[in-house]
Amino acid sequence: MQGYDLIVILGPTASGKTALAVDLAQVLDAEIISADSRQVYRGMDIGTGKDLEEYQNVPYHLINIMDAGEKYNLADFQRDFWKAYEVIKTKGKRVILCGGTGLYIDAVLSNYNRMQVPENPDFRAKLNDLSDEALQELAQTYLFPENTDLSTRKRTIRAIEIAEYTQSQALEESIFPALKPLIIGIDPPLETRRENILIRLHKRLKTGLIEEVQELLQKGVAPETLIYYGLEYKFVMQHIQGAMSITELEEKLGIAIQQYLS
Repeated sequence: MQGYDLIVILGPTASGKTALAVDLAQVLDAEIISADSRQVYRGMDIGTGKDLEEYQNVPYHLINIMDAGEKYNLADFQRDFWKAYEVIKTKGKRVILCGGTGLYIDAVLSNYNRMQVPENPDFRAKLNDLSDEALQELAQTYLFPENTDLSTRKRTIRAIEIAEYTQSQALEESIFPALKPLIIGIDPPLETRRENILIRLHKRLKTGLIEEVQELLQKGVAPETLIYYGLEYKFVMQHIQGAMSITELEEKLGIAIQQYLS
């Protein structure tokens, strides 16, 4: 591990990234920076799969730093990543970046300041009008940076928005220093991940995912905001609104999540 100033652990959903990051952190005396765009939010524990007990005695960063419903974007993440990175380095420890959200990882590793890409409300509105299937078909027509996260509708729309912008606009050079990362990718067999996802989904429903969404609603988080935090929140909202039974929720949500795996 000598010669590297950052260890990056990445991989698809349900591939065991956090477990590997924790094992490495314990061996290397490292701390972990989360690169998950949803785990920054307090009160969104079950739906985002924080599993904080999995970190054991390893310090972690950029989890539970925002209230649900508040805006948090790539620029915020890049700023917070570097703050956490410097804090960890001043302790004389190694830094592990684990995720999660491909755009966040790309923002750290790239020499370009992707966070300068502005939001385009009109373009987003057109994308929001598309069905999930049409949105995925459109996404396949773009050339995204490696590890771009398309695991949710919200992330897919943002990825397309960035790709559309960069086709006609030059991005400014990043003001942040270059890193020498060691990148470790995990890619278990598809069937293993499918099984893990269904087991994890069943556990989340049994341990309070629906109640978590109800509590967020009671705290004032708007339904239209919640559904963009991922498939789990979107489908649970539909269940709460009476659109599907608990059995249909587990079945349809499991299918929807697995559609993003292939």
